[in-house]
Amino acid sequence: MTDGRALRAYDSGAAGVPDGPAPADAGHDLVAVWCHGTPNLGMPPEPLMTVARELRLRWVGYDRPGYGGSDPLPGRTVADAGHDVAAVLDALGAERCLVVGHSGGGPHALAAAAALPDRVAAAVVVSSLAPHDAPGLDWFAGMSATGQEVLTAAEHGRAARLAHVERADAEPIFVQRDLDALAGPWSWFMDVVEPALAGDPAGAADDDVAYVTPWGFAPDAVVQPVLVVHGGADLVAPASHARWLAARLPRAELWVEADDGHVSVLRRADDALRWAARAAGVLPGAPARS
Repeated sequence: MTDGRALRAYDSGAAGVPDGPAPADAGHDLVAVWCHGTPNLGMPPEPLMTVARELRLRWVGYDRPGYGGSDPLPGRTVADAGHDVAAVLDALGAERCLVVGHSGGGPHALAAAAALPDRVAAAVVVSSLAPHDAPGLDWFAGMSATGQEVLTAAEHGRAARLAHVERADAEPIFVQRDLDALAGPWSWFMDVVEPALAGDPAGAADDDVAYVTPWGFAPDAVVQPVLVVHGGADLVAPASHARWLAARLPRAELWVEADDGHVSVLRRADDALRWAARAAGVLPGAPARS
C-alpha cells in the first residue's frame, strides 16, 4: 500500500481454477473481488469456484485492515475499501472487475463500486446492511437482540465495541436454514471465521464501528448495475435493509428469498454471478431476472 500498510490478498488463479482450463466458450477472463463478512478472512469462497470456472472468473480477495495478514487501520470507514480494492487490482495488473460482498462485505463492495466507476463493471451484494443513517429505515427492526447489542456497543466507539462481551444466553442470529447451510455446502465459512475469531479482535471492532458511522459515500453514487440478494428471514441484516438499498441504487435489481436467512440465501450465489457476468458484458444477453 502507498501509505505503508500491509494488505494481504488472495488469488484463485486464472478462471478460478489453478489446475485446469476453463471452457473456451465461457466468455472472457474477468476478476471477481470477494469482499468478506464480519468476522472473516478474505479467502475467495470455495463453494463458488465451480461457477467461476464456468464463467471464466478469476476470484481474488483480501483481508480487510485488522484481519489476518493486513495491518489495522483504526478509524477506517466503509469508503476506505475503495482504496484497498484498487491496490489489489493494481497488484494483479487487472483493470476491470466484478465486486461481490456477503454480509459486512456488502457495504464494502458498494464502496469499491462507488470509488472505481471505470474499473468495477457490476456488483453483487448478498445479505448486506444499509447505512446506519439511512433516512426512513428503522435500522434495528427485525435484527436479533444479539446483533443489536454488538452494534449498539459500536455506536459508542471502538473501545466500547472491543469491551463488549456477548452474553452466555445470547439470542441466536441464524435461522434453521442457515444452520443447515453451514453444516452443508457453506461449511467453508468455518475456514475463514475460525481464524478471524482467533486473531486480533480489532478487525471486527473496526468493521462494526464503520457500519454504524457515516460510510463516506452515498449508495446513489454507485452507477454500475448492482444485484441485491437477501433472505426474507435474515436476523443479522433484516430484509428491509436490502429493500432500502435497492430503492436508492440507480441501477439495482432485488432478489428476496422469503424463507432464507443470512447464509442460506447464498444458494442463489451461482445465479447471481451469472447475472453479474451478463451485466458486465462478458456473457451474452441481458442480466437474467429472478
